[in-house]
Amino acid sequence: MFKTIADPADCEVRSVIRFLNANNVKPAEIHRQLVEIYGENVITDRMVRKWVRQFNDGCTNVHDEARSGRPSVVNDGLVAKVNEKIRENRRFTIRML
Repeated sequence: MFKTIADPADCEVRSVIRFLNANNVKPAEIHRQLVEIYGENVITDRMVRKWVRQFNDGCTNVHDEARSGRPSVVNDGLVAKVNEKIRENRRFTIRML
């Protein structure tokens, strides 16, 4: 029995998929090995097949692509200001912000 690795990074799992695919391991076997090492909830068989297809099509990037959407506006300064307001008045409500 192998030691299970909890909470792997997505890019780590994709790197393993890329490596095993380069060694001509079939997608079902890749999924089986991933589940054996990382646990049941690591990635679905369908997603393994998707990544194998992308790697076979020439994709080499294992990291998440930048996506469109609303950018995050939370930063350390904003968090500090909110904490300061809460400390000033413990009965502070969201609406009062």
